[in-house]
Amino acid sequence: MTHPRTRLERGRNALGPALELVHTGRAPTRAVLTTELGVTRATAGAVAAELQTLGLITVDASPGTATGGQGRPSHRLAIADDGPVALAVQVHADGHRAALVGLGGRLVATAPPTHTDDPGADPAEIIREVVAVGARLLADSGRVCVGAALAVPSAVAEPEGTALNPLHLAWPVGAPVREIFGRCLAEAGITAPGLCGNDVNLSALAEHRHGAGRGARHLLCVATGHRGVGGALVVDGRLHTGSAGLALEVGHLTVDPAGRPCHCGGRGCLDVETDPQALLAAAGRAPGPDGILLDQAADLVRGGFPADPAVRDATRAVIDRLGLGLAGLVNILNPDRIILGGLHRVLLQADPDRLRAVVAERSLWGRGGSVPVLAATLRHSGLVGAGELAWQAVLDDPLAALTRATATR
Repeated sequence: MTHPRTRLERGRNALGPALELVHTGRAPTRAVLTTELGVTRATAGAVAAELQTLGLITVDASPGTATGGQGRPSHRLAIADDGPVALAVQVHADGHRAALVGLGGRLVATAPPTHTDDPGADPAEIIREVVAVGARLLADSGRVCVGAALAVPSAVAEPEGTALNPLHLAWPVGAPVREIFGRCLAEAGITAPGLCGNDVNLSALAEHRHGAGRGARHLLCVATGHRGVGGALVVDGRLHTGSAGLALEVGHLTVDPAGRPCHCGGRGCLDVETDPQALLAAAGRAPGPDGILLDQAADLVRGGFPADPAVRDATRAVIDRLGLGLAGLVNILNPDRIILGGLHRVLLQADPDRLRAVVAERSLWGRGGSVPVLAATLRHSGLVGAGELAWQAVLDDPLAALTRATATR
């Protein structure tokens, strides 16, 4: 008889793939895990038991679980409710927010959003503030922290970790946000490693693993931030970031050469033609003195379309510009699914037929077979995506990452 330890040693390299399968909901039972990993049932059982010992998942052997086949019901696999967490923080032009994110993309705890009209020119000020909020969440939770990640409204150059073009913040070009983030974590007593990424990139990763992008091989995500527009491409489960982390700056795709001046120096870019400010301007509304622009624009569409003529015309005009930009991206990237977030999600929900018709009409591939255009489904996808970034080391090597996390606690 093979000793269980030997089976575990044989399956040690399967710990990461097994955890990712449970994490993304693709292995709800041990039987499915066995099939997906291509190992024996005994090895899959040893791997699942080790992940349970690490406090990452639970294994329920109680009867009644369907296997989809013959024989005994299979053990149920689920994310541990009291397991470790990642610290996720997000900075945007209107403020910041912090959350604790567990496996499975679960928001374990969230702080209320902090609104500000002026995030300031020094990135350290607002990053230090949001890290302090996150540190309080961690202290209150009492949980092991496996990592921390920061989502920012800028392309993040790699390997330096610098914010290359924070156009909607007063930060200097090339601000070393990853270095600053790591320093702020250390000041707050958080020893977990700190990472950072573009907010829309991270949202796309979250939607691909836990939301409307599940199952897509070539997923295009386009979304309005609180200001501006971003895009991301997930290919076979991995973000396509280009040679230096700067790919898919779709906000600077021109949709109207005679349009509004853009922060990048061009004219008529998606960034200034389809964001919340563009919608408010097209409807003849001035931004309110309080609150987040994204919420103001979304509420205007939800409350005024199609009854209010000014809101109806503005919504349709912005939809047409967005559809033109999406069609160009379809021609270049040939995605098998498009996910829209932020205000773009609200526009799609307001008039889905119009937007899909523009994309189909103006794209080469849309004429032969339309590309599905879907609304993002996750709440706080930027925070969930930051959590994904922080969890990645555990997904790659659960035993090593958890050993480090518990040793530095």
